[in-house]
Amino acid sequence: MKAETEVNVASWGTANQSTTFYGLDHDWYAQNAVDGSNYVCTRTEEQSDPWWKLDLKKMYSLNRVTITNRLICCENWIDGAEIRIGNDSSNVLGNPVCATVSSIPAGATNSFSCSGMKGRYVIVNIRGTSKTVTFCEMGVYVIFPDTAAEVKDIP
Repeated sequence: MKAETEVNVASWGTANQSTTFYGLDHDWYAQNAVDGSNYVCTRTEEQSDPWWKLDLKKMYSLNRVTITNRLICCENWIDGAEIRIGNDSSNVLGNPVCATVSSIPAGATNSFSCSGMKGRYVIVNIRGTSKTVTFCEMGVYVIFPDTAAEVKDIP
């Protein structure tokens, strides 16, 4: 039996979002969600069908995705968000759904199984009018063979 290692590849990618909220105590850039900190978050403006997207730069078979919710304020804004995995960068809603977020407690991290779904893009979207996508951190986990040389050379 071959040993395997689960690796978080989220920081290997580049994030963007439909809009960026500027204000309060910092700017809510898309890349904040993959910076390794649970204290600076991403946030879109209030709009119709907002989305956040991570470009992993190449296609992976994804084991699971984690989302860490905001600790202060607005923890219910993530409720109903869809996590999508796919290869279509222009039509975010055209990518298949890995999971739908029912809710995540304030400051908590929930894990969503994607069961090997393949894709270059990981998208979080919320359908509807007057919606906001906001969360503090995302993990995107891929299983690699357990050899340091292979994992080191992947990006």
